[in-house]
Amino acid sequence: MLKECPNYQEAQEMLRKWEADEPDIRKLWTTMNSWVYEGFEETYKKLSVDFDKIYYESETFDIGRKKVLEGLEKGIFYRKDDGSLWVDLTNDGLDHKLLLRSDGTTVYMTQDIGTAMQRVNDYDFDKMVYVVGNEQDYHFQVLSLILDKLGFSWAKNLKHLSYGMVELPSGKMKSREGTVVDADELIEEMIATAREMSKELGKLEGFNREGKENIFRIIGLGALKYFILKVDPKKNMVFDPKESIDFNGNTGPFIQYTYARICSVLKKAGDLKYP
Repeated sequence: MLKECPNYQEAQEMLRKWEADEPDIRKLWTTMNSWVYEGFEETYKKLSVDFDKIYYESETFDIGRKKVLEGLEKGIFYRKDDGSLWVDLTNDGLDHKLLLRSDGTTVYMTQDIGTAMQRVNDYDFDKMVYVVGNEQDYHFQVLSLILDKLGFSWAKNLKHLSYGMVELPSGKMKSREGTVVDADELIEEMIATAREMSKELGKLEGFNREGKENIFRIIGLGALKYFILKVDPKKNMVFDPKESIDFNGNTGPFIQYTYARICSVLKKAGDLKYP
């Protein structure tokens, strides 16, 4: 959270200036964001992931702020003495939720309100599904309640597809303790493991270097994706790179190997000539 930052006041002032659209702050933010998005794009490309449309909080936070200010005028929300804006959800079995800080800056909830409104305008959906980890169960429960209180008929058509966390054999991944697995490093590790195991099996004679590297990539990413997909998405799971790339058992490489053998059998059967 922002309050845990050593230079909280400085960071908060920078956020205020950013939301006020001050040129110097926005220029710095744009530069830093470009680095992040380039990194995202590189990782997504490795995983063959793309998106039809990307929503940025920077484009929707003001929509959310204007809407909660309307809610304040209608008596749906209330202000505290320090000027911050809140919603009382105690009648819904929850607590009080912050929507605007005392200096008027937005929080994630306010931004998600704006984003939801924008998505409705763009797609006029029957149902919208948020695919986000189970650590955000409370957040999306609150989001739906707030949108319902604001009078949106589609608020009850929001669904949070909550999935479990991925843990290491040594325990839960925690960013503050440095135990988070970098996606790019994991991908490279999986490809390297596939390369090593494939060479040990000696099944790639006749392939050139480019062809071999493509196979190593297919095996490594297949192992990674299947190991995660085979687990019930609602459950926490322990990801073990070595176990995932085993060529025996319920693994991606075993399925790929079986598929390759079937294709080989079908090819040979197609070449048979009957009397």
